[in-house]
Amino acid sequence: MSEKKVIAVAGATGAQGGGTARAILADPDSGFTVRALTRNPDSPAAKGLAQLGAEVVRADFHDEPSVHEAFEGAYGAFLVTNFWAHGSAAKETEEIEVLVRSAKNAGLRHVVWSTLEDTRELLPLQDERMPVLQEKYNVPHFDAKGEGNELFRQAGVPTTFLNTTFFFQGFLSMMGPKRAEDGVLTLTLPLEDGRLLAGVDVNDIGRTALAILKDSERFIGQTIGLAGDHLTGAQYAQKLGAAIGEPVRFQSVPYDVFRSLGVPAGDEIANMFQYYGDFDQEFTGARDLGLLREINPALENFDDWLAQNAANIQVD
Repeated sequence: MSEKKVIAVAGATGAQGGGTARAILADPDSGFTVRALTRNPDSPAAKGLAQLGAEVVRADFHDEPSVHEAFEGAYGAFLVTNFWAHGSAAKETEEIEVLVRSAKNAGLRHVVWSTLEDTRELLPLQDERMPVLQEKYNVPHFDAKGEGNELFRQAGVPTTFLNTTFFFQGFLSMMGPKRAEDGVLTLTLPLEDGRLLAGVDVNDIGRTALAILKDSERFIGQTIGLAGDHLTGAQYAQKLGAAIGEPVRFQSVPYDVFRSLGVPAGDEIANMFQYYGDFDQEFTGARDLGLLREINPALENFDDWLAQNAANIQVD
């Protein structure tokens, strides 16, 4: 074990970090071992990683010395921040700054940074098609991460920028099909008919990150856009229906209507889907499924994911 390179995994008890930690631990020939960063090393998830062979350490993005210490002696890192823990782009930026300083201070050789596009590059704030949020963002949880990319570059941290997308796992919760008043299962999304929505199994973030870490020379400095499938709302609905054995129809909700529904973070979600829809060709075009399967041959499309998860889709 001592000969293996240490990969510090941020958010190791969360979906992205946990998937990355498990992907590394499941590959005995990777040449890597995991240092799992978590605020609570005594949590069941943290103990589970320890049982799989991870070194579990306490690190809190709001306790910078703890992050510095967690990175010491590591070869590389998988880094991610969780906007939804607080809903503040300003706080997420502070967290990114801590990660950048800590990575620089520790001399990490390769960071895979789970990030997203800065939507303002395609949609200036002066464009009135969607409301400006938190004073200077279209989609705060996209834009803060996209803005953070430059911090890694300016600090000279050897980084691969892994742009993620909508998680298929969303269909297991609030984005899943619901039974309408007429009794028909309905997939209701703020996405225009015919527009493509790139989706991915969250576990493929970890599998792809591992492949990138294994080939540092190729990927340092590169941006990799990740997805497992590009489908329209109607195609998602059809596939969901086939998987659960009951027809599902797709219902497109206008963005402004969705913003008015009182859904938690409704403005943020509507802006995100409007960005997906208005720039679907640019967004999906940055996610080459053929290239991605060369990097990660196990990359799952939506059918693959449904085969494993259809039983977990909750319908009334």
